[in-house]
Parts: sequence; C-alpha cells; structure tokens
Amino acid sequence: MALWTEGKSKKQIARLLKVNIKTVRSIIATGGIKNSVATRARALPCVEELTELYRRCEGYVQRMHEILTEEQGVSIGYSTLTRAIRRLGIDRGDQPPPSTHVPDEPGREMQHDTSLHTITINGKACKLICSGLYLRYSKMRYIKYYRTFNRFQMKCFFDEALRFFGHCAQVCIIDNTSLAVYSGTGADAVFAPEMVAFANNYGFRWVAHALMHANRKAGKERNFRTVETSFIPGRSHVSMEDLNAQALQWATVRYAKRPQSHTRLIPAKLFENELPFLRKLPDFITPPFLPHKRIVDKFGYIRFDANFYWMPSGAGKQVSVIQYAHRIVVYAQTKQELIAYTLPPVGTQMQTFAPADKPGTRGQPRNLKKNCTEQERLLRQKGTVVGGYIDFIRSKDCAIRYKAQFIRELYDLSRTCTESLFVNITERALRFHVCTIKALLRMAVHLANNQSGEGHVPPPLPQDLQQRQAYQQGRFCTENPPPWIDDTTHQAQE
Repeated sequence: MALWTEGKSKKQIARLLKVNIKTVRSIIATGGIKNSVATRARALPCVEELTELYRRCEGYVQRMHEILTEEQGVSIGYSTLTRAIRRLGIDRGDQPPPSTHVPDEPGREMQHDTSLHTITINGKACKLICSGLYLRYSKMRYIKYYRTFNRFQMKCFFDEALRFFGHCAQVCIIDNTSLAVYSGTGADAVFAPEMVAFANNYGFRWVAHALMHANRKAGKERNFRTVETSFIPGRSHVSMEDLNAQALQWATVRYAKRPQSHTRLIPAKLFENELPFLRKLPDFITPPFLPHKRIVDKFGYIRFDANFYWMPSGAGKQVSVIQYAHRIVVYAQTKQELIAYTLPPVGTQMQTFAPADKPGTRGQPRNLKKNCTEQERLLRQKGTVVGGYIDFIRSKDCAIRYKAQFIRELYDLSRTCTESLFVNITERALRFHVCTIKALLRMAVHLANNQSGEGHVPPPLPQDLQQRQAYQQGRFCTENPPPWIDDTTHQAQE
C-alpha cells in the first residue's frame, strides 16, 4: 500500500515485489487487508467447540459443515473443515496416532504373529496356520506351520524358537489375540497370568499394539509377504514334517544369509552383532506341558488324540497324561511314572502304539475303528462290476451309515462263494440298489440254487395266490420286485 500511495502503478508494484498482479489488485481493492487462509481460519470456533460439535454430529463432517455455515454463519469450505479436523486430531479422539516411528535398538524388540496359508501337501491343498517370530533389529526369523493353533501350541512355538536362538529380546510385540490377552486392548491390555508366567521364565514381557495398528509390527507383517512370495511357490511337500523342515532351513539358513533388498544387510551377521544385547536364556527352563485325564479300557489302552496307547500293569482305571510338544508321559494316580510315548506324525489316527516287548492281549482297544482299505482293494480287483458296486456304496445315494463295516462284510461274503457267483450278486445288487448283507445272502442262495443244475425248475405258485389278502394289499405297490425273484420264475409259471 505504501508503494501505491507513492504513485507506483500496479504492474510496477507486482514487478518490484515479484508477485502476481492479481494479488496486488485484490489487496488494493480491500484496502490493504488480504483475505488469507489465516484470516478465514480465525473465523472457526475453538478446538473445544469443534470437538463438541463433532461428538454431537456423531462424526459426520457434512452435518458439521451445515451447522457452521447455516446456523453459526461461519464461511468455510468443506475441504477446509475436514483438513482442520484431521490436523487438530479431533477425528482420532483418544487413540494414538496411526503410525509411530520406533527406532531399531539391538536386543530391544521381537514380534510375533500368525497368518493363514494354503499349501499343497502330498497333492492336496491344505489351509495351515503359519506362526512366525521376528527379531526386529537383526531381521532374523523363525516360522513353523500348524493345522490348529491354540495357547498350548503358542507356548510350544515360543519355546522351540527361543531355544533355537538361545536368546530373547526384552519385549514381544503381538496383536490383541485372546491366546495371550485376557482383557483390554493395546496399552490397556491385561495379559493372562498363565502367559505372563510363561514369558517370565524366558526373560521377556508381552506388549500389545493398539487396535487397527498392525503397522506397529510391520516387520512381521512384511515377513509373511516374503514367505508367500519366496518360500511357498514352486515347492512340494509330502507331509507336515517335511514342510516344517523346509521352512526351518529357508528361514534360518537360506534367508538369513541373503542380503536385504534395500539396505543390503545380512540378518545372520546382524544377529551376531545383536547377541551381546539380547537376554540369554536360563540354563534350565521347564518346557510347556498340558495335563489330561484318561480312562484305561478293559484291554489296557487309553485314547489320546485319535490314537490308542497301551498301559502297563498297575495303571489302574484312571491315569494322568502330561502332554509336551513332541511326547506324552503317563502317570498313575500315585504320581508314579508308568510309560512315555513319542507322538506320531501329524494326521495319524486310529493307530495302536505299544512297546515291542508288550505282553499279548486278548482284544483290541475299545472304540478302535477298523478300516477297510485292504478289503476294498481286493474287491476292486474282481472287476469293474464289483468296483461299480463299491462306488455306489461309497456315494451319497447309499443309505448305509457304517460303510467300512459293510465293505468288510462284503469281502467276507466274497470268500464264501465262487467269483462268478459273487459278480452276479454284485451286478444285481447294483441294479436294485441293495444295501444290506442279509439281502445279499438271500440273493446268493437263490442264484446258487439256479446254478446247481440245468433241470432245476422253481416250484409253481399256489393257485389261490391272487385271492390272498397279502396279495390284494400289495397290488398298489410300485416298488421293484425283490432281487432274488427274476424273470425265469415267471417264465416257469407260464
């Protein structure tokens, strides 16, 4: 304005101040008061009033804009209002900022999380849970796959991973999983006493990040992405044990010696530098265990995890089973150790386990379901007709509940008759959808009588058959005739 009053033109003022001429015109038109953003911002209510209005409008900024412009006469744009709300942090309330930079300190932090992966094992796609532990400073990692993941398996995983490293960090960042958190979330989380005592044995403590702030353990989240792109593709696995063996070798050997993409740092060398800052594990730590109670059946077996284990004499009617990560130990009621077993591979079911020098018993364990794999294989070798009948038995169209028992009984029937007779039985049974052994036996007797001689003629039907009450009641029946009555019977009558 001083230049304007001295007689300078608008173009000269714009050239001297190096501003746009439109800016000079607007300032001169308003008498030297620029309608700047700061001037408009001063027209906004104070932070307390905006916070109260935000709460009253339940977070709907569009309604806040209407109230400010129509009722309070505040001239403000909608985008300016939303930017002010974000800048003042009104929309977050008491929540911490969505991202906070935490510096990498050696020996300070490790992170744990789980992720669901679909992996092909022995030609079959399986959904498995990947559990991973990540040392933030050195970028070392440890992963293992589980079919199910509960609190006991979480303890076993930490015990296995920390024993592998031999050290642990001061804190472990986790999400608000119920496996470790008893109540609350984030900074207000209350951890289960059982998990607190478990962490104290190794020398670390749990820390839960705030809700929806998974980037607090971004290193672990990024690790799962690396597993999905670098480990899973192009690999074949024959069992869970083979999968975990390959995962261990990839995470702790192959990937640990690979330079990082951006920093070109090698995790294995960083881990050597971090060792003096990590907490060394105690010389002895009680491994995680889970107690169970089991009843000994009359044949001396107990059932555990879908398998049967033989008990020595003196076990009594009830025993205590202590489950560890890879074995079980059985104790009598007198706290005396009876026997110990190594757990079979994952997925093993309906198998009996006993020492090699076990004395003979007179029976199998109670509730042991017998399979029919061998019997079915031998039956299918008899031809396509028998195989088609077994396919029908296995299908949903068959109403047999205990299919394995029926196939075993069918195999016993095949051993009591000739192969040609058995094929004829199964062919007719498949035609009429026969699903009982008794009906198959009647068919076998009928067909055997027909094959016994050429001159065999069935006895004639009674003359008063059609006048009998049972015949009259059955004239409305639409069902097929019994399978053991064939056309030769009617031809013989004619």
